[in-house]
Amino acid sequence: MKVRGLSVYTDSHAATERRHSPLSGAHDLRAVVFGMNDGLVSNLALMFGVAGASGAVDAALLAGAAGLLAGSLSMAAGEYISVRAQRELHESQIALERAELDRYPEEEAGELAAIFVARGMTPAQARSLADGLVADPDLALQTLAREELGLDPQALASPWRAAVASFLAFAVGAAVPLLPLLLVVPGHALLASAAASAVALIAFGAAVALFSGQDVVPASARMLLIGAGAALATWLIGSALGVAVA
Repeated sequence: MKVRGLSVYTDSHAATERRHSPLSGAHDLRAVVFGMNDGLVSNLALMFGVAGASGAVDAALLAGAAGLLAGSLSMAAGEYISVRAQRELHESQIALERAELDRYPEEEAGELAAIFVARGMTPAQARSLADGLVADPDLALQTLAREELGLDPQALASPWRAAVASFLAFAVGAAVPLLPLLLVVPGHALLASAAASAVALIAFGAAVALFSGQDVVPASARMLLIGAGAALATWLIGSALGVAVA
């Protein structure tokens, strides 16, 4: 059954979805930047804490490698559990909407008609379009899910994709302070690690500023101070503990 006005509605909705897609992509990229920053700051602090306690680059290297692996796995597991729980909730809401559509098609058509009237259609146009949608259960479910639940049944978040992205983002960030310890001679390795981390922190601060519409310089300086403060604090604590143990 073909209903006049249906193609107009779906084309309009598709155009709206295309306008929203860049925002979704920006949100994903922002999450990646924050994941990388978390990996950088946490591993930098861990490595400098161990270096402060032991005074040995090898110990800091081992701690950094362990921190990268453990932190990445932890972030991936947490993201998987979180996104899976959210997806299951959304799937249950969509299943409930499907059941209501199967049991009460007239009532659901009335809800759709009310939505279309609120969008500016006349009652007759809205009812005709709603009846045509309900005649196609899959299309009706997609429309109801979007309009009532704010969900797209065909675009629910993937827990595995989220877990892999979280793992990689954290690992990349955590690798920044770690790699100089592998590539630079021991006498300058910690200094090189600090320098590489400082550059990365400034870059992450600039990226966050661009996403949030802030000034780049203050945001970069703030990120640098946070990372440097965390590394200095753990270094001092590690040094104090190392002396106390010795």
